Amino acid sequence: MSGLMRGGPPGLPTPPTGLPVGSYATYAEAQRAVDFLSDEKFPVENVTIVGSELQMVERVTGRLTYARAAGAGAASGAWFGLFVGILLSLFAQKSSGFLVLALAGALYGAVFGMIFGVISFSLTGGLRDFTSRSQIVAGRYDVLCQHQKAEEARNLLARLALRG
Repeated sequence: MSGLMRGGPPGLPTPPTGLPVGSYATYAEAQRAVDFLSDEKFPVENVTIVGSELQMVERVTGRLTYARAAGAGAASGAWFGLFVGILLSLFAQKSSGFLVLALAGALYGAVFGMIFGVISFSLTGGLRDFTSRSQIVAGRYDVLCQHQKAEEARNLLARLALRG
């Protein structure tokens, strides 16, 4: 049972429980520790990985220009238009109309998407003329284990630390 589900109504988040058995700088290291416990036949259903010291990290991926805004708008508009065209073709009287309606939907969607992309970009007034991706990362990842099995987990993880 995960630490998010213990002690409260199903589906509602609750604080994790258990004793710390290891602390790691990256999620990959914490995942490796739990994988090691699993390989050693440890009952990993007693284990929870908890990220602490959360940070929102926004990685800048490039400069946003009118051309990029138009391209991104056209791409998303084309997908939406293709979807609408396919839906309309389901109700078309002629079977040959499927491809025509799908392509027409994609084309009209791309044009309108491009227009809306450019308008949206121009309305920002240059206040955000870059693209980025955001993610939440933790400064530390603790592996917790229910108290009945914590000592066994610590001993196993000490062996992992010795292996390097």
